[in-house]
Amino acid sequence: MKSPSTYSLVSDYSSEQKANYLNKHCDRLIDKQALQAILLQQGDATVCQLIAQRPHLFADVAVFVAQSTLQKQSQLIAAIEKVIALPAYQQGVLSYAPSSAAFIPKAHGVLLGYDFHLTPTGSQLIEINTNAGGGLLSALLIASQKTHTATELEAAFMTMFYEEWQAERGQQTLQSIAIVDEQPDTQYLLPEFMLFQKLFQRQGINTVICDPTELSYRNDGLWYGDVRIDLVYNRLTDFSLDADPQQALQKAYFANAVVVTPHPRAHALYADKRNLTLLTNRILLQELGVDSETIGTLIDGIAHTIRVQPSDAETLWARRKQLFFKPMKGYGSKAVYRGDKLTKRVFSDILCNDYVAQALVLPSERCLNLATHLKLDLRHYVYRGQTLLASSRLYQGQTTNFRTVGGGFAPLVIL
Repeated sequence: MKSPSTYSLVSDYSSEQKANYLNKHCDRLIDKQALQAILLQQGDATVCQLIAQRPHLFADVAVFVAQSTLQKQSQLIAAIEKVIALPAYQQGVLSYAPSSAAFIPKAHGVLLGYDFHLTPTGSQLIEINTNAGGGLLSALLIASQKTHTATELEAAFMTMFYEEWQAERGQQTLQSIAIVDEQPDTQYLLPEFMLFQKLFQRQGINTVICDPTELSYRNDGLWYGDVRIDLVYNRLTDFSLDADPQQALQKAYFANAVVVTPHPRAHALYADKRNLTLLTNRILLQELGVDSETIGTLIDGIAHTIRVQPSDAETLWARRKQLFFKPMKGYGSKAVYRGDKLTKRVFSDILCNDYVAQALVLPSERCLNLATHLKLDLRHYVYRGQTLLASSRLYQGQTTNFRTVGGGFAPLVIL
């Protein structure tokens, strides 16, 4: 691998070409000692010990990306926001959403994750996630590499949560937060939950990390033991809050007794994978009244997605090598399949369940050395249409897995 001086050898390239070249030929190692120091400062020894048990949480190298690439991705995010604001779009996607999405909160929903693959002809949006993990971990990683300070990035996170609170409660004091996930002590991103807890506590906010079954709805409030919860930072993957363990949380949410962020409506509007079938359908977008420039941005920037229909089985099977199959309500790369890896049996299962088929967009690569090539995706962490920060994830295999030596969250070097 070359040193960063390799940059001078590609001075005549475009920024996108430079980024691609440097990702394949240039070392840009992450300062792991600086990362350890900031994690200890913003968290504690327990957080650092948990991260040490997750050796592939942070990558060994940074990722190069062109400023123009990030700008185009931001333009796409703005175009998506424009469509989502349309009443006709909302009516369409809510028609297949769970009933809990009909409840309209004033909060917007924190930390959407827009995930992109980079291609020689431009980036392609693969999916949108609510409760996107890794935002605070990425922020501290970025801060450790001296491109921003932890204070700046953490202030942006706190502003986001205060805006959610104030949208619902005005100038009332935010006194308590529950970070909620199923069996949080077993979650891979438990260290991030603990870092958020420390962040909130530094603001004087009493913060607990808990399973939804530890919450109760009584006395017109949501309670964790004898602590009344003002705001729930929702990391659950039951996006509708319909499952039995979430009943107390759902009742409190419907009664407006607690602020929940992100909430079921945010997932329905943004993250349901069926939405991508609308956002990549030119005719439907025209029927919604979307202008031609916005339609062009969406069609060019999002991997084309269709719903899997049993009546299309023959066509889908014939085209399977160009497709990626995802469950409509899936998360975390569960039950996803590359078409060229499909067996007839699995394909039959897909036809019997709710799936979308997306144009296969192969990820670009970041090379650690001559023998180790990692795939990369790029994630924007977004609030109210604005990117708080962007980072990358490096991995091997079919999907991001945090099991790859040298892989994990990686900071961006912007050209």
